[in-house]
Amino acid sequence: MEPSVALRPETLDAAAAHDGATPSPHTIADRLSAIRARMDEAAAQASRNPADVTLVAVSKFHPQASVRAAMQAGQHVFGENRVQEAAEKFPALRTDSPDMRLHLIGGLQTNKAREAVRLADMIESLDRPALADALDRAAQTQGRLPDLLVEVNTGDEPQKFGVPREQADALIRACRQRFGDRLRGLMCIPPAHEDPRPHFRLLRAMAHTHGLSVLSMGMSADFELAIAEGATLVRVGTAIFGPRPTPATTLAP
Repeated sequence: MEPSVALRPETLDAAAAHDGATPSPHTIADRLSAIRARMDEAAAQASRNPADVTLVAVSKFHPQASVRAAMQAGQHVFGENRVQEAAEKFPALRTDSPDMRLHLIGGLQTNKAREAVRLADMIESLDRPALADALDRAAQTQGRLPDLLVEVNTGDEPQKFGVPREQADALIRACRQRFGDRLRGLMCIPPAHEDPRPHFRLLRAMAHTHGLSVLSMGMSADFELAIAEGATLVRVGTAIFGPRPTPATTLAP
C-alpha cells in the first residue's frame, strides 16, 4: 500500500528544499537504491548486462552535503550543468573521494573551456567547431583532455544546445579526427513532450555509424526507455536528490 502523502520522501524533500535545508542522507540513499534497482530491471528486460549502464547523478543546485550523502551511498559519478558551480563544489569532494568522476553536461561557453578541461572527467556537451577549438587549446594548456561526447540536438529545437542533426555527422567526423579516442560517444536530450524513443534510436544509429560506444541518454522521466534503446549513461537528478533548491542555497555545505 502506498504511504500517506505526509510521509512520502518526495514531500519531505520538497519542504526541505523550500526551507533551504539539505535533504535527508537516508532519503538520498534510499532513492539511489530504488533507481539502481529500476536500472537493473530495465537492463534485464532488454537482455543487457546492468554493469554496462552507468548512473550519472545530476547534482545541479544541490549542496555539497547532498553529494556527500550520495557518495556515502556508493555513488561516484556526478553531473553538473555549470562550470562555476562545479569549480566551487567538487574539488573538496574529489579530495575526499579520488575515484569520483565529474561530468559537465550543460551548454558550455568557449570562455569556460579551460576551466572545464581542468575540472571534468567527461564533457558531454561538445556541439560546435568553435568549442572543439577552445577545448583543444585548453587541453594543450592544461596538459590533459577529458573524455568527450558530442551533444546532438535530435529534435532540432532552436532553444536547446546541441549540434543540429544535419550537421552532426560532419562534427562527429571532425572531432574524431582531432581528438581520437577521447571522443567517446554522443549525448542527447529529446524534446520534452515527444516520445523519446525515436530520438534515442537516432542517437544509437549515429553512434554505430561512427563506431562510438558511449550513449548518454535518458533522465529521471525516461531512463528506463533509454536503457532499452542502448544507453550506457543515464543522467538522473530530481529522482535522486529531490526538487532542486534555489541557486542561492546551492553551495552551502
